[in-house]
Amino acid sequence: MDLPLLASAVLIFALRITDVSIGTLRITFLVRGQSGVAGALSFVESLIWLTAAAQVLTSLDSPLKFVAYAGGYAAGTMLGVSVERWIAVGEVLMRVVTPVDAPSAEHLLRQAGYGVTVVNGQGMRGDVRILFVVIPRRRTPDVMRIVKQVNPDAYITFEPTSQVRATFAAPTQLRK
Repeated sequence: MDLPLLASAVLIFALRITDVSIGTLRITFLVRGQSGVAGALSFVESLIWLTAAAQVLTSLDSPLKFVAYAGGYAAGTMLGVSVERWIAVGEVLMRVVTPVDAPSAEHLLRQAGYGVTVVNGQGMRGDVRILFVVIPRRRTPDVMRIVKQVNPDAYITFEPTSQVRATFAAPTQLRK
């Protein structure tokens, strides 16, 4: 195999992994309302993409470069999603639904510093208690452990939130 061709294909593959991963992060920051970070990432993403595209377009008779380009795109998509989950940008709304007479994690969550809003409701099988808690995404496993410790059968959902416009004030801060 032609060594320069192989080196070019590897470079294209690596560039595509990088620019597509950055693109995934760019979209995440954009959705979370951080347009400055998204703008900076888009600049870097487009420079890398131009470099990769130029490598492919210099010789359109190389199927290996086409495969490297497409393979880098696919691998970059998977890597970008993994990196996005790892950095866990932003907050999520956690809803915990339990029967009214079941143990509630409300007090433990508050002791851990989380603001909890409790609403009573009517479920399919009777009265329910619904806890609403806005938490940093990276704290999701910790908060899940707290809830499962009190009520392993709790029904829990998460939903991304928009940028928070106000902050939670702990009870000690409210008295001052």
